Amino acid sequence: MTAIKHALQRDIFTPNDERLLSIVNVCKAGKKKKNCFLCATVTTERPVQVKVVKVKKSDKGDFYKRQMAWELRDLSEVDAKDATKENPEFDLHFEKVYRWVASSTAEKNSFISCIWKLNQRYLRKKVEFVNVSPQLLEELPEESVPSGESQSVAGGDEDALDDYQELNTREEQDIENMMEVCEYAISNAEAFADKLSRELQVLDGANIQSIMASEKQVNILMQLLDEALSEVDAIEGKLLSYEEMLQSVKEQMDQISQSNRLIQISKTNNGQLLDEIQFLVNYMDLSKGHIRALQEGDLSSPKGIEACINASEALLQCMNVALRPGHDSLWAVKQQQSLFADLRDNFARRLTNHLNNVFVHQFNHFSHFKMTIPQFYRSSCLSLPGHDQSSALSQHTAELTLPKHSPLHRDLLRYAKLMEWLKNTQREKYEGLSRTYVDYMTRLYEREIKDFFEVAKIKMAGTTKEGKGKFATLPRKESALKQETESLHASSGKLTGSTSSLNKLAVSSSNSRRSQSSSLLDMGNMSASDLDVADRTKFDKIFEQVLSELEPLCLAEQDFISKFFKLQQQSGSAQGETTDDLDGALQSRPASEHRHSISSDKDMVRQMMNKIFHSIETELNSLIALGDKIDSFNSLYMLVKMSHHVWTAENVDPASFLSTTLGNVLVTVKRNFDKCISGQIRQMEEVKISKKSKVGILPFVRVFEDFAELAETIFRNAERRGDLDKAYVKLIRAVFMNVEKVANESQKTPRDVVMMENFHHIFSTLSRLKISCLETERKEAKQKYTDHLQYYVINSLGQPLEKLNHFFEGVEARVAQGVREEEVSYQLAFNKQELRKVIKEYPGKEVKKGLDNLYKKVDKHLCEDESLLQVVWHSMQDEFIRQYKHFEGLINRCYPGSGITMDFTIQDMLEYFSSIAQSH
Repeated sequence: MTAIKHALQRDIFTPNDERLLSIVNVCKAGKKKKNCFLCATVTTERPVQVKVVKVKKSDKGDFYKRQMAWELRDLSEVDAKDATKENPEFDLHFEKVYRWVASSTAEKNSFISCIWKLNQRYLRKKVEFVNVSPQLLEELPEESVPSGESQSVAGGDEDALDDYQELNTREEQDIENMMEVCEYAISNAEAFADKLSRELQVLDGANIQSIMASEKQVNILMQLLDEALSEVDAIEGKLLSYEEMLQSVKEQMDQISQSNRLIQISKTNNGQLLDEIQFLVNYMDLSKGHIRALQEGDLSSPKGIEACINASEALLQCMNVALRPGHDSLWAVKQQQSLFADLRDNFARRLTNHLNNVFVHQFNHFSHFKMTIPQFYRSSCLSLPGHDQSSALSQHTAELTLPKHSPLHRDLLRYAKLMEWLKNTQREKYEGLSRTYVDYMTRLYEREIKDFFEVAKIKMAGTTKEGKGKFATLPRKESALKQETESLHASSGKLTGSTSSLNKLAVSSSNSRRSQSSSLLDMGNMSASDLDVADRTKFDKIFEQVLSELEPLCLAEQDFISKFFKLQQQSGSAQGETTDDLDGALQSRPASEHRHSISSDKDMVRQMMNKIFHSIETELNSLIALGDKIDSFNSLYMLVKMSHHVWTAENVDPASFLSTTLGNVLVTVKRNFDKCISGQIRQMEEVKISKKSKVGILPFVRVFEDFAELAETIFRNAERRGDLDKAYVKLIRAVFMNVEKVANESQKTPRDVVMMENFHHIFSTLSRLKISCLETERKEAKQKYTDHLQYYVINSLGQPLEKLNHFFEGVEARVAQGVREEEVSYQLAFNKQELRKVIKEYPGKEVKKGLDNLYKKVDKHLCEDESLLQVVWHSMQDEFIRQYKHFEGLINRCYPGSGITMDFTIQDMLEYFSSIAQSH
């Protein structure tokens, strides 16, 4: 094995700068035995690389070759199979498991031991050894170590490699100098060693002599040390005496320090006590002037109110001061807090009583000597018998305005800061004042709004024409007038019950002018020719004035409530929160259930406004219903005006009472508008035409024209233009459908005439008004008009030359059957003689006579409103000339060289048509 090892080292590993440390003869387990060697090697260069190399003997000779190599760091496990029994098998786990059988157990143990040492030295226990005897991993047994050179390779070389240090430059130079002096060192090593020993002995003797020479110096040094120790003892004695003196001084200083500390504590306590006293005096002391103002301050004068405001703010600051721990236990603090509580309660009670009196006084002031419109109407009728009651009423109702409450708001706003103080300190009294104000203002506004809307209704019912009031044109007895005014006074603003009398005024006044209207008025009262435009304009102004009066009234009241009751800012600590539902019940709940916020304040404002102005929405709906009953066209005006005011209110505050109320009313107006459109469509479907007279322009076609003209005027630059466009589409489709329906049912007037005239009128209307959303319908109307004009001309023109038409129709039929055109004359029924007979029956005079009869018939069919007679007549002329040319062409092709011609020429026809048109 040693010879093999030397051979492997020389032939395989030395050329690769590697050293062989251990070798084992193995073969693969379970296969045919092919021996090979596993070698453990290390590189001679650093860093050292440890490998396990598989070497195999070549089949072609006695030399060995390197077959495979593994890095030791890739080895994960060494399995010796059995740690107690001798077993030559072992496994090496690299990327896969290699199973080997060694030639002897000693070689296996030697190889595994070498692997373990290399692992300990270079890999730091990264390899796991399984089934290996612990003694084998600690020290290799002597009997398993190869003798001689292998031992030096396995162990000594390894240690020598680790202990080896490279000579530096100086050491190399010294060795070279020494070897130059001793030239015989290489040839005679023993002589060289003897010389080195002698020189070493000389150096040792010199060192001993040097040590003995220094003994005297050592003795001197010891003497000096003894003297230094004696000096140290003397200094220590002095220090002890000094320490005893300082000890007494330290005791005195400790006494002084203790005294100073007590003095400092006393000073600190006195300072803190002074700070506490100053704090209580500064923040819990209310001046006598403030106390006097709270107890006796004049709440009716500006100066007194200002003094009370300052005093209440000072009191609130004193009560809300954050006391430090322990202050509330002081008797003086308790006494002061009791004083503040009494002042707060007494001032809150006095302020509440005063504001209640102010509310009552202001309400009585605005209500004093106020006469409602029905009362005035009644008094005018009863006190002036024989007097013109309508003139008195019109004089009283000349101005449609609502009373302004700015003086009331201005007087009450002086107490706004006091209300805020009351809100923060006495929530119950604050809520009570809120309820009182809401109750008084509800009654006041309810009466004013009721009177205001009654005036508006009377004005609507009494719209004039050419300066004549409708009440003046209505002959009525004094008792009937008195009865109706009393019923108006008893009404609550709703269009039910007694308010029907007000509607009677409107309906009866309008019936006086509508009694002569045609069937159009049976279709929803929508014709502009029967309803006075001035009346509608007057209604529009009245409705706009109503909204213009309500808008600033609501905004002013909402602004006042926000400022006076301080509902626009987040309140501080309070005892409860107030909410008011739609029924007006004000309830309070603890502040712990709900935090005050800006949104809750806005909700409270809106709830208060809902109760104060609860009658506005009802009155507006009543007014809208009255206007719609007077004239359904009024829904157009109301939709535009209401939409504009809703848009304006939403821009100011989308969540305000005014915006919400007008939005709800707008829904009603939109429903009335849709109902108006639906009613008009329904009336179109129910229209009946006379069977004895010609149809002409249908009534609902004129109604649509009036509607479109009025709507374009009303909806110019309006916000709700989209609603009108949708209504246009519905109406025009209904008009188209019902025109065709009436045309199909017409007996007196031909269908094509009804279609032609009505669609011509629709086309003219749409072209004149230029309604963009109906551009498709305009083109469709034009197409229908053109088509039916052509149908009518073609159907009517064949009557004057009936036999001639039949003759040439037969000629065309023969040609269509395959007869050549030049051979048609050989047909018995269509020869030249027959053609001459037919032509003789239509001389120029007869043709002119037939055209004159045709003109008269067309004139009977057409109505005068559309002026389509000349258009139809000219179209007939063009069609007749076309047929004439067609007949001439057939004569020339089918009867060539016959010399047969019509009895009249094209020029004659032009003269016929012209003379007939001029004669009529």
